[in-house]
Amino acid sequence: MDIKVYNTYAKYLKERYGEKVYKLPISLPLTCPNRDGVISHGGCTFCGEEGGSFENLPNYMTVKEQVKKNMEYIRKRYNANKFIAYFQNFSNTYLPLEDFKKYINEAIMDDIVGLSISTRPDCINDNYLNFLVDLKYNMGIDITIELGLQSVNYHTLVKINRGHTLAEFIDAVLRIKKHDLRVCTHVILNLPWDNIHDTIENAKIISALGIDEIKLHNLYIVDGTPMAEQYKNNEIDIISKKEYIHRVITFLEYLDPNIVVQRIMGRAPEENTLFVNWHESWWKIRDEIVTKMEEENRYQGSKFNYLNGKALKNFK
Repeated sequence: MDIKVYNTYAKYLKERYGEKVYKLPISLPLTCPNRDGVISHGGCTFCGEEGGSFENLPNYMTVKEQVKKNMEYIRKRYNANKFIAYFQNFSNTYLPLEDFKKYINEAIMDDIVGLSISTRPDCINDNYLNFLVDLKYNMGIDITIELGLQSVNYHTLVKINRGHTLAEFIDAVLRIKKHDLRVCTHVILNLPWDNIHDTIENAKIISALGIDEIKLHNLYIVDGTPMAEQYKNNEIDIISKKEYIHRVITFLEYLDPNIVVQRIMGRAPEENTLFVNWHESWWKIRDEIVTKMEEENRYQGSKFNYLNGKALKNFK
């Protein structure tokens, strides 16, 4: 699908590398400080036992084995030539520095043009970033840190037991940008305690901080989680699909048009899931969003007019 109303990840990769590039998911045997007691127990209230992914290879395989197996499969299926090694599950910087270096170095091989490393804002440290920036310039590969924020509303972050608030996210972004690495931010636009004003503020803060990429998630409810109990007890409400579409479009309108949008809808396993995507295919909702934007002439950045002294723009 040729999408012109927002700055797609596929378009960015094609322009950057001259051809289609595929992400290869990697799972490490680690956890999260919000689960093991360093910050809290139980993790975020929406997070299941598998963490942020349900399609990874088992983490008892080495990084090199996972990369090679995924690369072989994607290469044959899509005739692919270039890949990004994606350290996806849980908090991938939450381990001793030497172990982190070992895992990251294992992923460096022929045809790997980039690394994406998913983690939490409170797991960003200058020593780890110094290693990554040296790797970037010595090996000539692009490195992106994917930070789970979920919401800029710090009241909501407390309610979902996130274990950090907005301050840690801002600190992490400033440190990553100082090291000349890319930042991708993950946001959930339909958390029960957020409204359209939070949606707009999400876009504004992300734009003001100079984030490079954004990944929108839509909340799904996994059985066995604290949020699942809230859902069963009618203690939380999930917004309608119509409202979610409204929030996504509004978010994109306020977003800096230069920010790359990795995705606007997420997938989720149907097994053991109480709610996901309003019982529709993720791509159908994505197409509905794109069609609505095209028909109403709405596009990413159309309301990006609030930085650099908005109140002074009438003066000459």
